This record gives sequence, C-alpha cells and structure tokens, in this order.
Amino acid sequence: MNFNFEVFLFYGVLITGIIALIDQIFWAKPRKRKFEAENSKLKNPPELKLPLIIEYSRSFFPVLLIVFLLRSFFYEPFRIPTGSLEPTLHVGDFILVNKFHYGLKLPVVHKQIIDNKTPNRGDIIVFRWPPNKEVNFIKRVIGIPGDKISYINKTLFVNGKKIPQEFLKNSKDFDSDGSSWDVVEKTENFFDVKHSIYLNPEAATENFEDVIVPDGMFFAMGDNRDFSADSRFWGFIPFENVVGKANYIWMSWDTHKTNVRWNRIGKTVK
Repeated sequence: MNFNFEVFLFYGVLITGIIALIDQIFWAKPRKRKFEAENSKLKNPPELKLPLIIEYSRSFFPVLLIVFLLRSFFYEPFRIPTGSLEPTLHVGDFILVNKFHYGLKLPVVHKQIIDNKTPNRGDIIVFRWPPNKEVNFIKRVIGIPGDKISYINKTLFVNGKKIPQEFLKNSKDFDSDGSSWDVVEKTENFFDVKHSIYLNPEAATENFEDVIVPDGMFFAMGDNRDFSADSRFWGFIPFENVVGKANYIWMSWDTHKTNVRWNRIGKTVK
C-alpha cells in the first residue's frame, strides 16, 4: 500500500482546524469563566490547562496548514527511489519539485485552477503514474503533443531529427542490492538540453518508430535508457497527471556507503 502524505496532511489540517474552531466558538469562554470563578480567591492561581486534544489541535493546526500550503502550491520534496534517471539523478537524492511551474492544481482532487507553462522537451517532471495514480514517477520529457518519436539502436529521433550523442566514458551502474554492471556514459544534446545518459551495450533494445504523441499527452523516458520503465512500456502521460518540475537537489544519501553526498547538495536538476 502506498502512503498518501498529501491526503494525510489534508485530513490533519481539517480535523485539527475544526477542533480548534469549535473550541474557540463554544468552549473557550465558558472554560475560562469557570476557571476564574474556581480560582478567584487564590493568591497564586495555577495556569489554565486545556484538554489534551484541544491543546494538540491548537498547536499542530498552524504548522500542518503551513506545510500543506507550501507543498501543495509551491515546492514539494521527493526522494529518488530507483536508478532510472542515472547518471542525472542518483538513488537517494532528495529533490525539490516546483508545483507552480506548470500552473496550480487544487490539492487532493488535482484540478487545474491556474494555467502557466506546459512541459517542454528535456524537462524532468514528477507525475502520477498513469496505471496507478497513487504512485509518483519521475522521468525526462522526450515528446510533447504532436511530436513523432522513434528509438532505434539506442538512438532517439524526434520529428525525424537524430538526437546527437557523444561518448563520455565507460562507467558502472549499480542496482539497489549493490550489484553492478558495465555501462557507457554519453552526453546527449536534446534540443539544447545537454545531459548525460547511460547505455548498456549488452542489453537488448526495444526499437520503435514513428510514435505520435497525442494532444494533451507527453512521452517520457529515463536517462538510464536500458534500466527505466517509462512511456516505451506503459504509454503517454496526461497533462493532468503532471505534479511539477524537478528543480534542485537539497539532500543526497548514499545507502551503500551510508553517508551524505555533499557534492550533490544544491545542484540544479537538468
């Protein structure tokens, strides 16, 4: 089962807010009058103690509300769980995702209320996975509406244009269990968005030709081309599924070496 933190926050704000509001309207004044009447003759009266549920609701409501608003309309943190975007994003990178870049959506129901930009080729986006919208994925946008996409012998073609690749170095890719295999790291110049990709010469290539991206949809792939479950396998991403654009790495934890990757903190995601 996937834990939906957004829904948890929403109900947390709702419940604590209702309790705090009801207390303020109906219970706070009578409670204060009763307390003052019972302790009016004491020289050093004790402090008025609130019922535990009231005290917790009053304390947590403003904190939960601020967090809910920030992550719903401005920035939301995500952790990279797999190596599908290696070498751009590593497993254990914590990123900030700009929720306003593609317009504002109402939280929980995800209905668009303010339009802004739409995803462009080369953007790294977080989105609700079409086969199961409770799961968030992160990939790079390869095709926008109307684009014709082909992938032949590990090379991308967009609208008939071959996307140039340059050899960078031989490298290693690692699985979550620590096992590794040889990969070739190349620099791909994707419509002036230069980024690195991993290719595994030993992996079979699922070639396809002339896939046309429908209106309101996007085609996305991982930079780790032979180790990514993406639009090649489960289809297009509707715009309403887009959560936001990945902006910065604010923390990075290497699970194998159990230490912080200090050199990655503060990097722009591109």
